[in-house]
Amino acid sequence: MTSMIQNNTKHKDLTHRIIGCAMKVHSELGNGFQEVIYQRCLAIELEEVGLGYEREKEIPIYYKGVDVGLRRVDFLVEDKIMVELEAVIELEDVHLAQAMNYREAYHLEIALLINFGARSLQFKRVHNNKLSKTKSSQSCNQINQGTDR
Repeated sequence: MTSMIQNNTKHKDLTHRIIGCAMKVHSELGNGFQEVIYQRCLAIELEEVGLGYEREKEIPIYYKGVDVGLRRVDFLVEDKIMVELEAVIELEDVHLAQAMNYREAYHLEIALLINFGARSLQFKRVHNNKLSKTKSSQSCNQINQGTDR
């Protein structure tokens, strides 16, 4: 129980740092660029704050034990947080579903979905319900939303 609380706190601190980096990028560039531009800028910010990451991390996707292809996540930060970027006017359910599927494929507890395409930066923390072990942790298994204004 204590280690789960420590993990949640550690993940929260890490997600705050990642979101802070994204806010710096959005403040500097605003909206209107292609996703790859935001991805490159976020990589610079992550490096500046000393966060380890892999960009365009590939994972195999299995169906009934058969490898059916590869998918890439935009960032895997500190081997703990998957970050999926978008540059769309408004996030849709399909973007959230993609982040949820990738998070589960990576067997991670949490993912971030960040949208640079809106006037204000949008982000969602996506928790993995399948990795929850106790009822007390289930209260943390909700999608937290936020925007900077």
